[in-house]
Amino acid sequence: MSTALGWLAAVGLAAGLVMGFGVAPREVTQGNVQRIMYLHVPAVWVAYLAFAVGVAGSIAYLAGRRPGADRLAHAACEVGTVFLGVNIATGAIWGKPTWGTWWTWDARLTSVAVVFVMFVAYLLLRQAIEDRERAARYAAVLSIVAALNIPLVHFSVYWWRTLHQPPSLLKPGSSTMPPEIVAALLVNFAALALLGAYFVTRRARLLAAEEEALA
Repeated sequence: MSTALGWLAAVGLAAGLVMGFGVAPREVTQGNVQRIMYLHVPAVWVAYLAFAVGVAGSIAYLAGRRPGADRLAHAACEVGTVFLGVNIATGAIWGKPTWGTWWTWDARLTSVAVVFVMFVAYLLLRQAIEDRERAARYAAVLSIVAALNIPLVHFSVYWWRTLHQPPSLLKPGSSTMPPEIVAALLVNFAALALLGAYFVTRRARLLAAEEEALA
């Protein structure tokens, strides 16, 4: 299964490059720097999707103490943290020519930084506690608490005055973006989602092998 996901992700990434650079038009105001959005936006969607899988695995582990559920939660939260890091890095690259700064402590950027730090703490917590069952239990609780902050990230641009613009797709009503740009975003989201699923399956398999080696 993981091999098939890898090949599908490779095809999807190639299609995403074609959509982002060959099909989607050059944005009138921002120019070509806007094309980084085809990585920046899908990356955060995949991160949140991975965190949702991680929380589901964490809840399942707390309910039944199944090692497989913990491995899924661990792998998904780890992959989600990587994709959220990509989102933050690409946002900084976009922000420098657009806003004139790499970073600003507005509500959206600050709230997403808090989520990122909490999931980094989740990964560090798992390494800091030697007892695997206790580490899994504590990490499961932390992942749930960290994920509760994700709605705050989404609604921060509505609740507070921020430099970051409101969402263009995940909002009530129809999108105002050209259909070519929407299509490029969705193709790249599908590609990164496949890539994320590939990473999760491979990481979960590696975690299982590590557990067998230490048993």
